[in-house]
Amino acid sequence: MSVLALVGGQWGDEGKGKVIDSLAANADMVVRYAGGDNAGHTTVNPHGTFRLHLIPSGIFYPEVTCIIGNGVVVNPAVLMREISELREHSVGTHNLLVSDRAHLIMPYHTLLDSLEEDRRGRGAIGTTQRGIGPAFVDKVARIGIRVGDLMDSAVFRARLELVMEQKNALLTSLYGHPGMSVDEVFNQYIEFAEQMRPHVVDSLPIIHQALKRGDRIMLEGAQGALLDTDFGTYPYVTSSSPLAGNATLGSGIGPTQIERVIGVFKAYATRVGSGPMPTELKGEMGDFIREKAREYGATTGRPRRCGWFDAIAGMYSVRINGMTEVALTHLDIFDGFESIKICTGYRIDGAFTTEFPAQIERVERCEPVYEELPGWQECTEEISEYSQLPVNARKYVDTISNLLDCRVSLVSMGPKREQMIEVNP
Repeated sequence: MSVLALVGGQWGDEGKGKVIDSLAANADMVVRYAGGDNAGHTTVNPHGTFRLHLIPSGIFYPEVTCIIGNGVVVNPAVLMREISELREHSVGTHNLLVSDRAHLIMPYHTLLDSLEEDRRGRGAIGTTQRGIGPAFVDKVARIGIRVGDLMDSAVFRARLELVMEQKNALLTSLYGHPGMSVDEVFNQYIEFAEQMRPHVVDSLPIIHQALKRGDRIMLEGAQGALLDTDFGTYPYVTSSSPLAGNATLGSGIGPTQIERVIGVFKAYATRVGSGPMPTELKGEMGDFIREKAREYGATTGRPRRCGWFDAIAGMYSVRINGMTEVALTHLDIFDGFESIKICTGYRIDGAFTTEFPAQIERVERCEPVYEELPGWQECTEEISEYSQLPVNARKYVDTISNLLDCRVSLVSMGPKREQMIEVNP
């Protein structure tokens, strides 16, 4: 038995989709355990270029069972669109399963998400407005509707009427917005129910049978550790836990069964939306990295904020996830740089620290302290062995490994599946 959890080490968008797509060649099962369609995992493989928001990135291997776990909130419209797009590219979805315990994103969730962001004005969190937060609020408030409920029209209707009475009161009284039609929502989702039915299962017995057989299971995370509701830059965080610890809750696999935790980091830092980012580069260098790396959100197309690698935030992420190894992506973006900086500490109100602050007000006051390393002029995109990387590129990787106190086991250059190399295998 081998269970591997793969998590984002920064603020999301680290390249988890590519890493999963590469590693899934040696997996029997991939389980997506958190988030919703606010996460966009981009993969480039022989089938084409894909941006998956719900379907696990192992779907391109027909022999790999792919499960959307109970910890995910599912928008049926997005799910069916992804299935259709995959089939258009001759990618089968016979191996896709959806947990009947997963919660649904409903039309009132997306509407409330948008209205609340508008209400916040300049204090908006910067959500994707996909209804993710409101869906998780309902889950915790015990008024959520689950995929299994949708499979029984009578149960679904009863739950929907109960919830929409409350939601319509909220829409009209707080936001001054017209209420929504129960009949319209019911009819729309009953159509989705029939389309989803072949994929819906109780995923727990299937996962545990795989564990008993000793299958190789990958747990696919979404977003990044610094967006966690407890340990991220609260309140500028996501609504479910991206941490490795949540991989157990979002899949039904106990913590003692996870053997490896791979944290995915970019060779630099990016962030979408609002919230503090200590190493953000707001001038020409930040713009240059963004354009060279095409740093625009896979879900919304929003430009990502770019900055130097933050080893303090990274070390913090390693700790709270219990990472056993690191996959470093986008190393080729630094090809041609004269020098590269890494943040090795912060000054906050004149005091030096190597700890990531808990309070957002202190994070906002962090002044990064940098170590500058020599760059390299060679192109790394076609390199297939770690020993072939330029000396300074290897020094950069080694420095990150030492600062994080975690072994870098994989390095990625370029978007393609094969542009991934093992570090000193």
